[in-house]
Amino acid sequence: MNLNFSPEHQAFRAEVRDFLNTQLPLDIRERTLRGEKLSKDDHIRWQRVLAARGWLAHGWSKAYGGTGWGPIERFIWDEEVHLAGAPRRNIPAIDLLGPLIIEYGTEEQKQRFLPPILASEHWWCQGFSEPQAGSDLAALKMRAVREGDHYWVNGTKLWTSYAQESNWIFCLVRTSQEEKKQAGISYLLIPMDQPGVTVSPIITVGGVHAVNQVTIENVRVPLENRLGPEGAAWSMTQFLLSHERIVGAGIGASTRYIEEARAFGRRTRRNGVLLSEQPRFRERLASLEAELMALKYTAYRVLADEVAGKAEAAVVSVVKLRGGQLQQAITELMMEEGGQLSWPDVLTLPEGDPVVPPEDAYHAQQAFDRRKLTIYGGSAEIQRNIIAKRILRV
Repeated sequence: MNLNFSPEHQAFRAEVRDFLNTQLPLDIRERTLRGEKLSKDDHIRWQRVLAARGWLAHGWSKAYGGTGWGPIERFIWDEEVHLAGAPRRNIPAIDLLGPLIIEYGTEEQKQRFLPPILASEHWWCQGFSEPQAGSDLAALKMRAVREGDHYWVNGTKLWTSYAQESNWIFCLVRTSQEEKKQAGISYLLIPMDQPGVTVSPIITVGGVHAVNQVTIENVRVPLENRLGPEGAAWSMTQFLLSHERIVGAGIGASTRYIEEARAFGRRTRRNGVLLSEQPRFRERLASLEAELMALKYTAYRVLADEVAGKAEAAVVSVVKLRGGQLQQAITELMMEEGGQLSWPDVLTLPEGDPVVPPEDAYHAQQAFDRRKLTIYGGSAEIQRNIIAKRILRV
């Protein structure tokens, strides 16, 4: 197994770096690296730069406006955008729903839904988790009752990321109570700007408004908005989650956090001595760097298997689980070592002479916000169950 990048992939990495250095707007880069929340307009501005280059939809085929990149190119891109301070794209639309529509949608659905995503006109959120169901998708209760040429939908979704900025939601709904519970679930594509759809904010422990509760009451959804056959969503979701968990590995994000931790140690003193010269900080940072290197090479092996067409889907759970834990450990290191420096809110720092360097003021917020990484996209407990059953055979 060759885990080295080919000359072609090294040239691709250089091309990506040059593009990010010259095309990523400086104000967006600086605010992203400072941990500031960007507006939807900021994200759209960046997405349109990517769309103009043809680099917005990485997992899509060229026939539908995607890049046609393979898994290695997508992995290289993920590393470089995090290091450069580029903001995330509309992940639910581009990395999850888009590939799902291309794989399972009708041609009419592809022509109807894919171009508005590429134009940043449709902003999507993902309606999976529910109260009392958590990561157990088979336990979801949102009902869709068929009546003629449409469904009537009722229920509640929870932890729905960026629903407050979305005009569409793709939902898992229960269309049958009569069969095995995994067999009675379907996909519906639902516009958010209609009576009966209510978005209620949930402020996380990190003080961020990123997730929401979405209530849907007596909403009429036409049959042509169902994606795939009725009752077939379970197998379709396994296809989708394999994409989400690869994204969740966060190799690029962890690499950037390690660089930030190094810089933090070089500028921060405790008892008159730089952190970078103190054994406790050096030991913790070195341990995390070693763990990142191990995760990176594990991800490389997964990529090599995927390219060779022999990827084991359950292995993705290992990468997703360790990736989330590692980001949590690195951000906790900076929060704990920073002490009081970590606690001011970067959005409320006084202008002119801030009480702490802006680059240090978000460490606590980041550490708390990273708690979500081992919950969404299949919780850590779900990943451990998959690893135990499918890899360890216990």
